[in-house]
Amino acid sequence: MSFFYTVEDEAVAELTEKKSRFIATVRPVKSEAEALDFIREMKKKYWDARHNCSAYIVLEDNNEEAAKERSFKVIEKANDDGEPSKTAGSPMLEAIKGAELKNVAIVVTRYFGGVLLGTGGLVRAYSGAAQLGIEASSKVKMELLNKIRVITDYNSFGRLKNIAENTSAKVEDTEFTDEVSTICLCDDAGFGVIQARMNEATAGKCKIELLDRNFYPWEM
Repeated sequence: MSFFYTVEDEAVAELTEKKSRFIATVRPVKSEAEALDFIREMKKKYWDARHNCSAYIVLEDNNEEAAKERSFKVIEKANDDGEPSKTAGSPMLEAIKGAELKNVAIVVTRYFGGVLLGTGGLVRAYSGAAQLGIEASSKVKMELLNKIRVITDYNSFGRLKNIAENTSAKVEDTEFTDEVSTICLCDDAGFGVIQARMNEATAGKCKIELLDRNFYPWEM
């Protein structure tokens, strides 16, 4: 997997079905632990609600030690929080899948209105609330990129900027001391080009270090 889409920030949407209120809160999360913290937060916020059902899809890092070998597994979880089995969490999870999102958690809070909805009505209500929450969210593309540090002299810094522009690499930060230390984000092809061209331009005197390989927002 080289990229995925997620939500940029938290969004809230609400629908009413036969006097029951369904409040969907959608939030970007970076780990299962963060998703679980979010669910606990919503349960505390809506402590007086009948149900706080949840679903999330998260990419978890399989290997934090070696950046080059980093791989990711997909974790999918759903919870009905007391509603009949598979009438709440599962439809919410399907809404996330249908939107092709990852690193997203949704909690749909229900305030019971006194009228039973039946299993079909519950599925439609929880799915509909989740979809409204997703539609209210701003989407962002996350690319699997290399974060690298390039250390060179002042004379070669302009060359680095030119190479970065021509390989669609993104310069994140630059520190000027007795040398120039530049942080860049680039894909695998860009990483190879930067290494080859900067080593050629500096006769191998520049230093290039891979700091991380992970998913980053990517908008050129």
